[in-house]
Amino acid sequence: MKLDILVIAAHPDDAELACSGTIASHIQKGYKVGILDLTQGEMGTRGTPELRILESNNSSKILGLSARENLGFKDIFFKDDESHQIEIIKIIRKYQPEIVLANAVSDRHPDHGKGASVASHACFMSGLRKIETVYENKSQEPWRPKFIYHYIQNNYIKPDFVVDITDFWDLKLASIKAFKSQFYDPQNKEPQSFISSAEFLDFIEARAREFGHSINSKFGEGFTVEKMIGVRDLFDLK
Repeated sequence: MKLDILVIAAHPDDAELACSGTIASHIQKGYKVGILDLTQGEMGTRGTPELRILESNNSSKILGLSARENLGFKDIFFKDDESHQIEIIKIIRKYQPEIVLANAVSDRHPDHGKGASVASHACFMSGLRKIETVYENKSQEPWRPKFIYHYIQNNYIKPDFVVDITDFWDLKLASIKAFKSQFYDPQNKEPQSFISSAEFLDFIEARAREFGHSINSKFGEGFTVEKMIGVRDLFDLK
């Protein structure tokens, strides 16, 4: 299956928190979108790897994803090195996305910056013919996505562009709340974490309102680019 957009995320729920509105809006337009989670988030304060996978599956159904995979890298300990790059290259070549959305280039959690870096390097390397990969006993052809954009996460980064997600806010929130082990639930008696308070979800809404306000909409999601975006028509700019 070929995807139009592949979202690469260090942890299950990274994509939901940062760019699920963008995901949902493009799925509605008819694009095929998938998520590649690099780890199972096993070092998180709450939940278990098995539960995080179940929650990921529930969120995927809410968003209408065409595919979702988890590479099972070691949470917090994975590196931007050859062995990890090769595994990501296999998935890029499998799905041949035109666009990759990846973690923030820097953030509070060190895995996010690493996730951004390893995804970026893998996207470039995936186009190199002399890097040979085999997936399910078949040799893979080189493939390089046309664009890689980085979604903005906990730390504020001035976006290079903002996507209007106003019509998809409720869907975004539902996809986040699919991760019941991680976010605010007064019935959950596990230890509190940085993201488990009601105030954290308030912050997610405030950030979306801030980015939306910058483009005269109610809610938005911000992204940074690795190279200049070109346009042929000034009226393509909203």
